[in-house]
Amino acid sequence: MAPLAASRVVHPACPPPALSRCPARIEARSRDALVHSESLAVSPRPPVRITDRHQFDTLIDARSPAEFALDHVPGAINCPVLDNEERATIGTIYKQVSPFEAKRLGAAMVSANLARHLRETFADKPANWKPLVYCWRGGLRSGSMVTWLRLVGWDAQQLSGGYKYFRQHVIEQLETLLPQLPLRVLCGATGSAKTRVLQALAAQGQQILDLEGYARHKGSLLGQLPGIAQPSQKAFETQLAQQLATFDLARPVYIEGESPRIGRITLPLALVERMQAAPCVEIQATPEARLDYLLRDYAYLGDDGPALAQQLDRLKEWLGHATVARWQGWAREKALAPLFAELMAQHYDPQYERSQARHFQGWAGRTRIACSDLSDAGIARLAQQVGALSQAPSRCQTSTQNG
Repeated sequence: MAPLAASRVVHPACPPPALSRCPARIEARSRDALVHSESLAVSPRPPVRITDRHQFDTLIDARSPAEFALDHVPGAINCPVLDNEERATIGTIYKQVSPFEAKRLGAAMVSANLARHLRETFADKPANWKPLVYCWRGGLRSGSMVTWLRLVGWDAQQLSGGYKYFRQHVIEQLETLLPQLPLRVLCGATGSAKTRVLQALAAQGQQILDLEGYARHKGSLLGQLPGIAQPSQKAFETQLAQQLATFDLARPVYIEGESPRIGRITLPLALVERMQAAPCVEIQATPEARLDYLLRDYAYLGDDGPALAQQLDRLKEWLGHATVARWQGWAREKALAPLFAELMAQHYDPQYERSQARHFQGWAGRTRIACSDLSDAGIARLAQQVGALSQAPSRCQTSTQNG
């Protein structure tokens, strides 16, 4: 007799050979998946600290768009469980009606927003996706999102303490790292291309702090960038802390000499104190080179003469109505060359001379670099000289020529 073929026991309701469609097996698999999802949703997790965030695939900010715009953890995406208007509505109900009514209505809003994120934002995420979610304090908003993401089957976790904890982390970083910075301060009158020299130093492998870049402002009377708003104070400090964390404190860090404020951004006191005590390198560019550079760097001011004239109005108290009226006429005519020449001679340069000795303790012993070329090539040469000279802070009162 021929041997019997191997056989399988098939559920009666399952017509072979479509075994994978067996209702009993489908039910069992669904039950297992549900149990797994529920275990993820309820199983305890150790607190996730801000320093652990890089272990996750995606960092999700569940706060409102307005909160996210004010400041957020670098790298986070905004997936609000309540939008700006909904958050304001729930807050009003909480105070004026009752916490219960606020939670009841809030739950409905949160559910609708989470459903949208599941259909759209998270639709392409694989089964092994591992997101980290935070809200203001690591409370209900991020907790609600984490619960539903775990029910789906994703290993979602919640940032301990939320954004509030991250903000404290930023402050601690600033307080710890700023007093340790081995700063080299780059000085020079307006139009000396200091920011461009900093950028060239970075391109040559040096460590820099571009404060005006973080503040999105050039630091001068006409420093507001067209169409670009300055960040919030908190967002500025977040960028600063993020950059500090990358530094090797055994190497110099180059920074442009700044006043305590850049536009409406206030520099941390510890940074101001460290900057004022640091060795200085001064770019002594010729007036001709500076004017040529300013005409290139501020050319956009000529696009809106009336707006430029209005900005100059603030100088009337110090320089007199007749002088400022002449400058405003040039501004409306888009005659930037005579305007910038007089601004340099009568406003920027006198202000610079008065402020440097007052702001920098080592000003008398600064290293000087004379320069007559602020073209791209000239700026690259300046950066090389600055990098070389600043490695030896004791070489004071040095004067070298560039261009």
